Amino acid sequence: MITRAQGAAYRTASLIVVTAVCAGCTTGTSRGPPSGPDPAGQHAAVITVGSFDFPESTVLADIYGDALKAKGFPVRILPNLGSRELVEPALMSGLIQVVPEYAGSALQFISLGRLSATADVMATNKALAELTAGQGVVAGLPATAQNANVIVVRPATASRYHLRSIADLAHVAPRLVLGGPPECPGRAYCLPGLRQRYELRFKSFIPLDAGGPLTLQALEAGNIDVALLFSTDPSISARHLVVLADDRRLQPAENITPLVSRDAVARYGAGLMAVLNTVSARLDSPSLRALNAQVEDTGRTPRTPRQVAERWLHAQGLLGKERADR
Repeated sequence: MITRAQGAAYRTASLIVVTAVCAGCTTGTSRGPPSGPDPAGQHAAVITVGSFDFPESTVLADIYGDALKAKGFPVRILPNLGSRELVEPALMSGLIQVVPEYAGSALQFISLGRLSATADVMATNKALAELTAGQGVVAGLPATAQNANVIVVRPATASRYHLRSIADLAHVAPRLVLGGPPECPGRAYCLPGLRQRYELRFKSFIPLDAGGPLTLQALEAGNIDVALLFSTDPSISARHLVVLADDRRLQPAENITPLVSRDAVARYGAGLMAVLNTVSARLDSPSLRALNAQVEDTGRTPRTPRQVAERWLHAQGLLGKERADR
């Protein structure tokens, strides 16, 4: 049953994604179908691969999408569609066909909070697969790569307040400002979870971006004291930030898991899922962190998410010779 809130989300997502799809037909943002044969032996409907609005998700969409294109599937990649509140309804309503998701957060979101993921990878994936099966969506195999929320502070803050774990924040949180993605106050594994699991009450919360440059800049400038970042962010080690241990296990297993429209699977058969699962089998957390570092490289030759994705696929032998030699 679709609630009124879900219906509103579906309508909003439909408008935004339809606009993005139409724009992608005439601009260079999306990559259209290749000239190769239709793997289903019939006129192909384009498989639209969507991403959330942060760089890692864009790289993942490029990786899974380009792997499909290398096998002859007609693919359009739409990056930066928005938050989960927009992307998931678009997937379930058939506006997009593939989304590389984060298992724990997807399970909690799609179930409207009725199901909570744990740190158990296979249990979380099983629950997600069973849940999405009733939503017209097929869950692929999880990659070993995962990217969880992490709570970080500057070294000086950790030293001043003797912070090693999130629980250590309890006695000082009322004096500290938390910064993170705008969705944080409504997400179970962000502010609500920190309040319920750790009983944290911060002085204030400043909405910034999803583990991106705004949050990092605000933390380094002292505009916020505590930040929510992603565990695969290379800036954490590069800037010597302190990750506070999640000693009460708030964060769930967040393994990268492709979610695919059941209609697309029915149209293209088992070969579609086989390609996606092959990608997942090669993707681990160190690789994901390295991919993020390449996108964020501020050197003389910065690479786009698409270039980073293609280099990784080439190294894994997942691109055709023509694409690899380009």
